[in-house]
Amino acid sequence: MTVGFNPPCLFNAQTPGYARVMTVSEAYRVEVSAGRLIADPAQTAVLDALDRVQADLEAPQKKGLFRKAPAAVRGVYLWGGVGRGKSMLMDLAHAQIDVPKRRRHFHAFMQEVHAGIAKARARGVDDPIAPVAADIAADIRLLAFDEMQISDITDAMIVGRLFQALFTGGVTIITTSNRPPDDLYKNGLNREVFLPFIALLKDRMEVRELASPTDHRQGRLGGAKTYFTPNDAAARTAIGAIWDGFAAGQAHPLQLRVQRRDVELPLFHNGVARATFYDLCGRALGPADYLALADAVRILILDDIPRLSRSNFNEAKRFVTLIDALYEARVRLICSAAAEPDMLYVEGEGTFEFARTASRLVEMQAADWGRDGRADL
Repeated sequence: MTVGFNPPCLFNAQTPGYARVMTVSEAYRVEVSAGRLIADPAQTAVLDALDRVQADLEAPQKKGLFRKAPAAVRGVYLWGGVGRGKSMLMDLAHAQIDVPKRRRHFHAFMQEVHAGIAKARARGVDDPIAPVAADIAADIRLLAFDEMQISDITDAMIVGRLFQALFTGGVTIITTSNRPPDDLYKNGLNREVFLPFIALLKDRMEVRELASPTDHRQGRLGGAKTYFTPNDAAARTAIGAIWDGFAAGQAHPLQLRVQRRDVELPLFHNGVARATFYDLCGRALGPADYLALADAVRILILDDIPRLSRSNFNEAKRFVTLIDALYEARVRLICSAAAEPDMLYVEGEGTFEFARTASRLVEMQAADWGRDGRADL
């Protein structure tokens, strides 16, 4: 099974100073020595858990004609505040661990799972989760998730059986989250049905907090201005000039086919799209739509992001999902907004979750943000 995008790993065989045969801790020290990372005691404190997973997964397996597939080893659930380096450490571990593996953003993975379940149901399968988990387990031993969060009741009702099947099938999981397991799906509908999943996570994964006081994203800013606030005439003029430079009067609508539906971007030219906040977040779009959008464009110009609160909660949730998709696909974002990122959503349900989105909006203003590390401006 495939998904709309596959986020680039931060560490690979072409990275200067990279050596294939290293523990996760050794690879971290290489990155620090090369100046690509700044050593953080909170990060080094959790490296032992990732080293353990690597050692257990790479341990020689006894071979035999009738021997069962290797069992899953205990994974790692890494949680903490935004910008603390959780995703970086997960990517570092994913790059180093030498077993069949897959790295996915949690939203993307769940879209893949839902598509697989729908296909199994169409075939009349009584338990559609079983073949989806079996297909995944047949191909990999390590599954790395970024940003596990569960707010949708549909996801909440299937993840327990899905993860149990993955663990039984020999899949080891490393995941990041902004929340400890006990806070997943907090205050969600029928949460009591979800509680066994939390117990499963704590049993099959080592829960470690990345408790750094430092937001490492804040130090990588600079370059051309891409975030304009407030939404005034000056912002409209500046963004209009940027768009004109890209489109040169040749823009046209772009239609994306997503799950037998058409999603339209009003303006598109040569990989650059332009839309308003309400074009993308005022309509009933979901993760699959935003993943398809992020796969189709390299730069998105987004006009008129309003202040967000309980009065436009649904639009705010869609905006969070949109930014997640753009961030993971490293799409360059140019936008106008009613306020700076950390002041966009200051009251009402969802303010906690929006902290990550605000941090990502700040990080996406960096001069080197964009696919292949280019600003594309």
